[in-house]
Amino acid sequence: MSTDGRRVLPGFRPAISLTVGYVSLLILIPLAGLVLKSASLGPAQFWAAVSSPRAVAAYRLSILTAAAGATINAVFGVLVAWVLVRYRFPGRRLVDALVDLPFALPTAVAGIALTSLYAENGWIGQFLARVGIKVAYTPLGIVVALTFIGLPFVVRTVQPVLEDLSPEIEDAAAVLGAGRFAIVTRVILPVIVPALATGFALAFARGLGEYGSVVFIAGNMPMVSEITPLLIMIKLEQYDYAGATAIALVFLMASFTMLLTINALTRRATARLRAR
Repeated sequence: MSTDGRRVLPGFRPAISLTVGYVSLLILIPLAGLVLKSASLGPAQFWAAVSSPRAVAAYRLSILTAAAGATINAVFGVLVAWVLVRYRFPGRRLVDALVDLPFALPTAVAGIALTSLYAENGWIGQFLARVGIKVAYTPLGIVVALTFIGLPFVVRTVQPVLEDLSPEIEDAAAVLGAGRFAIVTRVILPVIVPALATGFALAFARGLGEYGSVVFIAGNMPMVSEITPLLIMIKLEQYDYAGATAIALVFLMASFTMLLTINALTRRATARLRAR
C-alpha cells in the first residue's frame, strides 16, 4: 500500500477476475473439454475403455513407479539438500547446479541417455547384467527415469528450509542431552516435513504424467512396461479420441485424489510432530 493509502495493485474485483480468467483458460476449459469428449461414449463403452486389462495394468504401473521414484527422492533428496546446505567442499557449486539438470535437459534426451547407460551393453547396465539385474526395458527402468527427473523437486523445496534452520538449534539440543536420533526426529524433521511433503507430491505428480524420458527406457510392452501416458498416445494415434480422453479422465481423477490424500496425511503428520 502506498503512503497516501492507495494500493499499488488493482482492487479485489479486477485481480480475482484476471485470476479466474487465467485459470479457466489454462486449466478449467481444457478439463471441461476432456469431460465432454469422454462423455460422447456410452456408459458401457466408457467402462470398457477405462477398465480393460491393458488400461488397468497401465494405471497400476504408472502409480507404483511414480510412488517408488518419489519415495527414493524423498530420502536421497533430503540427503543431497543437507550436504549442500551444511557442508562446504570443492565442487559444491557444480553439484548444486547439476541438481537442476533434469529441469533443463529435454526429456527425450534424458530418456535416450538413461537407456544408453542402463541397457545390457551400456556403461552401467553391463555390470548390473552380470548379477542378473536388468534395468532398461523393465519397470525398474521406469523408476530410474522418474527418480532422475523428480530429484530437483525435493531438493529445491527442502533446501531453503534447511538454510533457515540454524545449526545452533541442533547444538543447543545436543547440549541439553538429545541424541542424534532425537535431534533428527524432534528438531529437524518437524521443520522440514511440510517442505518434504510438497517435494514428494510434486515429484509424484511429475512422475504420473512423465512421458518423454520414460518411453525410451521402458520398452513399452503392454501389460508389462506400458505407462498410462503412452497408452493415451497410442489411442490418439489410432484416432480413438473418446477412448483416449476416457482413460485420461480416470487417470486424472485418480491422480488428483491421491495428491489430496497425500496433502491431508502430511498436514496430520506435521501437526503431530509439532505437538511433541
